[in-house]
Amino acid sequence: MADQGSDTGFPLHSVVPLNGAYPHHWEADVVLRDGGTAHLRPITPEDAEALQDFHVHQSEGSIYLRFFSYKARLTAAELKRFTEVDYRDRVALVITVGDEIIGVGRYDRLSDPAEAEVAFNISDRHQGRGLGSILLEHLAAAARENHIRRFTAEVLPENRKMLTVFAEAGYALNRHFDEGVVSVEFEIDPTEKSRAVMESREHRAEARSVLGLLAPSSIAVIGASRTWGTLGYQLLEHVVEGGFAGRVHAVNPEALELGGMMAYGTIAEVPDPVDVAVIAVPYAEVPDVVAQCGAAGVKGVVIASAGFAERGEEGLAAQREIVRQARSQGMRVVGPESLGIANTDPDVRLNASLAPHLPRQGSLGLFSQSASIGVALYAAADRRFLGFSSIVSAGNRADVSGNDLMQYWEDDVATGAVGLYLESFGNPRKFSRIARRLARSKPVIVAKSEVTGLRLPPGHSVRTTQAPPGALDAMLRQAGVIRVSTVEQLVDVAQIAVGTLPAGPNVAVLSNSLALARVVADGADADGLRVVASEGDLDLSQGLSLALPVLKRRLVALAAREDVHAVVVAILPVQGLRVPQVAATLAEAAESSGTTVVAAFPGVLDRRVDTAGLLPAPTGAADAPVGSPQVPSYSSAGEAVAALAAVVRYTEWLARDPGAPFEAEHDDDAADALIEARLTGVEGTELVRLEADDAARLLGCYGIPVLAARPVTSADEAVAAADALGWPVAIKSAAANLRHRLDLGAVRLDITDADALRAAFAQMGQSLAPYGGGHFEIQRMAPVGQACVVRAIEDPLLGPVLSFGLAGDAVSLLEDWAHRITPLTSGDIREIVRSPRAAVKLFGHEGLPALDVAAVEDLVGRVSLLKDRHPEVSLLELKPVVVSEAGLTVLSAEVWVGNAARRMDSARRAMIAQ
Repeated sequence: MADQGSDTGFPLHSVVPLNGAYPHHWEADVVLRDGGTAHLRPITPEDAEALQDFHVHQSEGSIYLRFFSYKARLTAAELKRFTEVDYRDRVALVITVGDEIIGVGRYDRLSDPAEAEVAFNISDRHQGRGLGSILLEHLAAAARENHIRRFTAEVLPENRKMLTVFAEAGYALNRHFDEGVVSVEFEIDPTEKSRAVMESREHRAEARSVLGLLAPSSIAVIGASRTWGTLGYQLLEHVVEGGFAGRVHAVNPEALELGGMMAYGTIAEVPDPVDVAVIAVPYAEVPDVVAQCGAAGVKGVVIASAGFAERGEEGLAAQREIVRQARSQGMRVVGPESLGIANTDPDVRLNASLAPHLPRQGSLGLFSQSASIGVALYAAADRRFLGFSSIVSAGNRADVSGNDLMQYWEDDVATGAVGLYLESFGNPRKFSRIARRLARSKPVIVAKSEVTGLRLPPGHSVRTTQAPPGALDAMLRQAGVIRVSTVEQLVDVAQIAVGTLPAGPNVAVLSNSLALARVVADGADADGLRVVASEGDLDLSQGLSLALPVLKRRLVALAAREDVHAVVVAILPVQGLRVPQVAATLAEAAESSGTTVVAAFPGVLDRRVDTAGLLPAPTGAADAPVGSPQVPSYSSAGEAVAALAAVVRYTEWLARDPGAPFEAEHDDDAADALIEARLTGVEGTELVRLEADDAARLLGCYGIPVLAARPVTSADEAVAAADALGWPVAIKSAAANLRHRLDLGAVRLDITDADALRAAFAQMGQSLAPYGGGHFEIQRMAPVGQACVVRAIEDPLLGPVLSFGLAGDAVSLLEDWAHRITPLTSGDIREIVRSPRAAVKLFGHEGLPALDVAAVEDLVGRVSLLKDRHPEVSLLELKPVVVSEAGLTVLSAEVWVGNAARRMDSARRAMIAQ
């Protein structure tokens, strides 16, 4: 039986609740279809009164649709059954706002243990907010943990809303009509379609929640002050002076009038509904103020107040409680210690920030974390005359994150490029997924330091990475992100990214100095650009009236060439020729030609002359140069070339075929059963190494065979093993520190008869005794080829990281690895196999034949599929994998498993607790 419905959340594989224990990991804060938030959790016996209250406020029609009859109240027996569940065979989830239940979803396991019946009931007052589909996703996740594979439901034909929820969930439905009831049945394993549906709903909901923050109809500044220079004074002044199009309210219990308007003592006294509250009160008062905002129906709060996570554990606990409280009341939180938010849309004109004036209108969306970095980033962009669509400073990023902003900017027609300065990562798998999608339509520039993800900045509380060096950067490249290291580099790249993007790597150089042209061309070559023309004979000394037309004519001619994708113009100072005049000429020529043009003005000594930024500079501090052509300009030719090269790498990523998600036959049920059996009794962070046979069985579930090896302790056992496996054979030390040490004689290959094997056994036993070697393995010889390594780990920050390299010194000494985050597409797999510098050996090197790269790609794909679907696999290493001209052989596999630390960005939509 079922009722009305709608949107959000699930973990793929997690620890199954034992003995009816309350499954805390099923709790989640969720974003609803309209952008509001709510809390989802398992039901408990203490919910009986709230459930009864929920029921009695439902309409007769809703009650009939849920129970197929009308009942004014639930009986005591019904309340007991509905609220007392075992979290395994009987599960119920509720969605709450504050203490009010607004939606209920449940399943009951049927006689077939792989099947359960589901039912939903959504509050009449909250219809259309996406609650039904949220509950369905989370129930499906809980059911999969409990080894349920199918859901069934009985729905009255007139209950079209619930039938729509099932139909639009992305599952393959079987339905039939019997005795006046529609019976629905579907498999609940995630499919490509169901994941796409989930991601689409998540995208719309999170974008809507950010829109509510950036385009409110009313705003209140709580802690507004008449004392010049205080935080509250500045925020109120900037909102008012920025020309905010909505209603503005000042809240301060000690003032009657502020900023020329009536002041209110509390948010509850404001007569109009308030969409967004900007909070600038002392640290100790923030929790009460947030609670008051929730009670008043505020949709979002921007907390400028400081003193939370950066104060240590006490402040972090207070910060988390504020976020919990806000989300439970339907609010989003920007901050704490936020620099503020801004939206330059002429219909909004919101400057709820510490920026002294409404930022210049443009197409760059900007996100930063800590306030200090936000100040630096905004100042650098403002100096370069960049215009913004919107700006968000997340401060400690306790709730609203860069992921949320990317969801919003993807649909925002005013945003043409995105810049983010990230000091920490909260949900990198989700970041990668969203960024990859967003980057298909808009450049995404991310500044991160070399230690981002390795240690936390003050005020941030997220996981750090244990992945190999380079894995985080590889994730960014995989997502199509333009990765830079500093604020200045972000702005350098943004100047080009907001304009015409180059169609390819071919560059022409134009300069009034032959030597400078040569330097620019050399720099372009070094940065991976292809210089197809270099002209250093531009003569600009004949006076203003002649020089500028010559400059424009030469530039247009170069831009018109079919083999030119971008032009770098480097101009040394010329008497009588001013930078703004040159920049205006270049901008006009670039606009008329439609070709990317970047300018460099090295050698200008007058500090009053702007040589870096979108030139010519606008005439006023907050002028929006709409319709005025500008050219991205730099004071250094090296900076110009480096920024252009970064954008070209992005356009080349755009041009590559991403491929389809890798798929292969596999047996998930068998793999789940094997892993679960080995984890019986394992607690906490303990890891268990699978025995060789179990590791081979697990890999076999994904079509990865491992060449059999037999442990031996005597020469006679060695010969018997060789007879059974087949000659010729290899004998290897079984000691972990020796098994790959050819240099110590711990491996003997291509042994063809019993006498040679006995001799090798004796010699190795004697020579390896000082190193602890005494146990050996016998393995049939594999075809000759190149040894490779495939490794996959479950990282606390990045989730499943897959690495590939060629065995030996390349990976052991030189760290010549390639890394990717699963799931992988065919394009990802192609790139990871070709990315290590030593990978040239796979394609024929120094006269050797090319090897079976297709077999390597298939193996990498199967490992990625296994690792993505089983976070319990903490480490999987195939070493060595010998690749021959036809096929490959996995000689050894090491697998460690542990309790899954619930992977972020799992198959459910849920807000991450920072």
